[in-house]
Amino acid sequence: MQDFIPLYPLYQLLFADHGLSAAQISTLFVIWSATAFALEVPSGAWADTYSRRKLLVLGALISALGYAAWITLPSFAGFALGFVLWGTSSALISGTYEAFVYDELAAGGRTDRYPTLLGRARSASFVMNLVATALATPLFKLGGYSLAGVVSVLSCLLQAGVAWSLPEARPMETARESDEPGARAAFASYLHMLRTGVTEVLTSRLVRRAVALVALLGGFLAFDEYFPLLAREAGATTTAVPLLIAGTVAAQAIGGALAGPAYKLPAATFAIALAATAVLIATGSLTRSMWGFLPIALGYGLMQLVIVVSESRLQDAITGPARATVTSVSGFFAEVFAVAVYAGFAVGSVWFTMSILVAALTIPVLLTAFVVPSALLAPRSSAATEASET
Repeated sequence: MQDFIPLYPLYQLLFADHGLSAAQISTLFVIWSATAFALEVPSGAWADTYSRRKLLVLGALISALGYAAWITLPSFAGFALGFVLWGTSSALISGTYEAFVYDELAAGGRTDRYPTLLGRARSASFVMNLVATALATPLFKLGGYSLAGVVSVLSCLLQAGVAWSLPEARPMETARESDEPGARAAFASYLHMLRTGVTEVLTSRLVRRAVALVALLGGFLAFDEYFPLLAREAGATTTAVPLLIAGTVAAQAIGGALAGPAYKLPAATFAIALAATAVLIATGSLTRSMWGFLPIALGYGLMQLVIVVSESRLQDAITGPARATVTSVSGFFAEVFAVAVYAGFAVGSVWFTMSILVAALTIPVLLTAFVVPSALLAPRSSAATEASET
């Protein structure tokens, strides 16, 4: 339900239609990512010391407020407020969700199911995103941006209800015994988890490499923030844009679904897939036509496959109790990289077209493909052995 948001394929156009330039829109993206990375690691430590289920509920409610701000305050300030709330929500859910799923499976001795389950969950979210994208056009025709926004808010409320219904077998961590009452003991436990998670990233070469790779791949998802503007540059109308974006979402759903069966393939396979991603997206963007979204969609599907496999192998590598904190460290650096991308688009939009800027972003994707063989962890059994040695 987190991705059943009809505003997703429309909000960049909402900003543009209210007079914002490409540079101002990129500034909003920077505000969004800056909020997320400022809260990413602290929220991960919170998830390791508090109910992860309740944090998922809180994150959904905060995102509902963010979308409501966009449709009730359609100005730069209102859009910025919405991104601050969305960034806060993302920080609460990122890391928390992956750790929640992995530890719940661990409680039942089923961690071997994690890659398949995560892949299916991601695919389901993309299918919901696809449905929302398909609904965006009729909703826009019926009630403009406001109706799409109302449905998005309602979806977040439903997401909160679903999160509240999830079981939570994992007990809240009591990281250290303390004679201090209440808030002081909780704060001491929080600091302990924060240090434990960060220390594992710094001292384990295996975890450090996995965190770096997941962070880079997550940062590359900044691509899709510019796909609607790229589509408009190619001549697509506002009602046609969601249909073009739907192709990229469908490809991501397929890529996520393939992650489970592909999980144990060698790292070289995923390096080739990431290199193909760069070539396909660059080719599609430089065609400067709506047909260019076909190779873009194929490339995005391949990248989603690599992302899910990388995230799954990161979870296998984590051995300490601060799972959400470690996962959030990768989210933190993903947001740092995304901010750099947004800043590059903001500055580059003064001289270059959107198609050139999107193609330029594929260069670091291609370079990352060369480090995948050394950075992507071995499948679970091998990774566990290497982790114990590290």
